Order: sequence, then structure tokens, then C-alpha cells
Amino acid sequence: MLQKTFQGGANPAFTRMVPKERDTRLDVFRALCLLTIFVNHVPGQYLEYLTHKNVGFSDSAEAFVLISGLSVGIAYGGKFIAGARLAMTLKIWRRALALYIAHIMTSIVTLAIFAGGALYFGRQDLIGEINIRPMVEQTEQGIVAMVLLGHQLGYNNILSMYAALFLLLPGILWLNGVSKKLLLLLSAALWLTAGVFKLVPSNFLDEGYWFLNPWSWQFLFVIGVVTMTSVRNGGSVPRWPWLMVLSSAYLAVSAVWVLFSWWSIDLSFGLPAVLTGFDKTFLSLPRLTHVLALAYIIAVTPKLSNLARLDSDHPLAVVGRHSLPIFIFGTILAMAGQVLLFVTGRNPVLGSLFVFVGIGLHFAYAYYLEWLKGLSAARPIRAT
Repeated sequence: MLQKTFQGGANPAFTRMVPKERDTRLDVFRALCLLTIFVNHVPGQYLEYLTHKNVGFSDSAEAFVLISGLSVGIAYGGKFIAGARLAMTLKIWRRALALYIAHIMTSIVTLAIFAGGALYFGRQDLIGEINIRPMVEQTEQGIVAMVLLGHQLGYNNILSMYAALFLLLPGILWLNGVSKKLLLLLSAALWLTAGVFKLVPSNFLDEGYWFLNPWSWQFLFVIGVVTMTSVRNGGSVPRWPWLMVLSSAYLAVSAVWVLFSWWSIDLSFGLPAVLTGFDKTFLSLPRLTHVLALAYIIAVTPKLSNLARLDSDHPLAVVGRHSLPIFIFGTILAMAGQVLLFVTGRNPVLGSLFVFVGIGLHFAYAYYLEWLKGLSAARPIRAT
């Protein structure tokens, strides 16, 4: 896989990216997102307060989707060309199917974990957690709804949104080849329309809807795709001092806002909530702007981005290379952690210990996957 590296060019006003050996930074940042998602998915323990959601409007979900868009730009951007589009479309949709299957599998295992906890510990109130009760009270409808993505369990809603983005990806890549500006314009229009008119896939068992709206989150994904494909084609990330100052100031204000819980301050001025609120479902502008500001500062500040330039065998790089199985593993582990915290009265010390061990298990599982990959690569090919 071709990766890019940030490197200053002759013009100091720009940050250039030139081809180099595998750059581990996307892997490392992806790994940090995966670990942070795991920590945040076991609420009620101390490590949760150390994640960056406590000092800004966005959290690891936004960062993960942006990194995914950048990674897609690397993996597919240069391959979606005339003569290969059908094959690439089928390959992309096969990935979407894998994501869908992974979503269904983790949802079923989550149901088993909570139902098992209810039976083993005699805590039937566990069934009232993370939107499980509608599945129990309407079993037949619930099974159909889950398979058709019409019912989602709490903390099991990222993969379904991600699968939807991959269904859209061939069209995104085609438009990206036609006109990047047109793609960004249409993507922004869809984001705004979805936010203003609440266009979002509905749930079947209640009057709710998807927690992460793909029609909104596609905008962040598209920004990542456009950025990386532009860089691959010789473009650059502008290093404008005024934008660096503005981004840094916004990050500082958002940190103070969250730390002092200024959520009651109303600065909407009658504008739609998608432009002034902090809603995660529709990726409101303050959240979108926060993750983009953070990414921009890291991208144009070599001392920051180079912190993630690690050896390819570094634990974080290894975790980041196996994002899907690691995410599945982390989700299942987090669900077990939630049950443990629930039946122990949400003991934060026990929860923190569980998360510490869980992080270690993430690294162990990643190295196991790397070992399996090595075995497969070393297996001799027999002549037929």
C-alpha cells in the first residue's frame, strides 16, 4: 500500500507530501482511535476521563471516520479508473458486505453477553440496557429489524454506518475523478439537507433512528477521500499561519467549553441545530469543525505528526493495521466490561482494571493476527 509522508517543500507556505516507504502514521492514529473507542465504550471507569472527548466537541468516532476516508483515498483513489471501475466496485461492495456481517455478528454476541449476564447473575434489569428490551419484547420483529438494520443496540452502531459509506464509495470515487469541487459541494449539500430536514434511516421497533446518520457522516468521509487523493496527485495541504491560529483558537475554546460545561449557552441565533448544536447523529458543524481543526494542526505541524511515525512493528502500528478485527474484538470486550460494571455496582476501580487488561489484550490479539498473517505469507505454493 502506498502511503504519503509530510515533508516541507521549497515553498514554506505549504506542506508537501511525497511518496516514501510505508508511513505508519495513519496506522498509529487509527490504533489510538480504536483503543479510545474501547475505553469510551466501557463507561463508568476512570480511564474514560482521559480520552480527548473530555477536551473538545468531537471524539474518537469522528477521528476514525476521517482517517478511514484518508485510508480509502490511498487504497482505492488511484485504482478507480476507466476499465477497472466495475471490478473495484465489486471489491468495495464486498468490503461493505463484510462490514455488514461484522455488524450483525457483534450485535448477536452483544445480545448473548447481556442475556448471559442476566441469567448467570440473576439481573434481569440488564435486559433494559443499550436498547435490548425491544428485541426481547418483540423477538420476531426484532430479529428481522436487526438483520435489515432497522434496530441497533447501543455501542453497536459504527459498523452499520461504515458499511453504508462503502455502498456509496463507488459513486464518491467516480465523482472525485470528475470534479473534486463538485463532490465536496454535493456532499456538503447532502450533509446540510440531512441535518436540517432530519433525513436519517429509521428504526423499525420504535420511533427512533440510526444513532450515526450515514447521510451526515459521509461528508467527513468524503473530506478525507478528497484530501488524500489530491495529495496523491501532487497536491498539498496549505500551511497558512492564519488558519493555524484560527484552528488552535477553536480547539482551545472547545476545550474550555467542555471542561466548564457551557452547554446551556445558546448561540443558535435561530439557525438550524446542525449548524450550531452538538448533535452526534447529524454531525453538527461544531463537532465537524473540531475534528477538522485538530487534523489540520497535526497535519501541518511536523513535530506533532512525526510523533506517530513509528516502526512498522511498533505495537500501535500493528494494532492499526488490523482495524476491523481489532474493532470487533474491542466491541465484544467492551460489552463484557459493561456487564461486569453493571453487576458490580459500577465500581470504577474494577472497571479501570478491566480496561487496562483489555488494552493489553488488544495488543496481544493484534500480534496474534500479525503472526497468522506471517504464517499465511510463508506458506509454500504447491504446483498443481
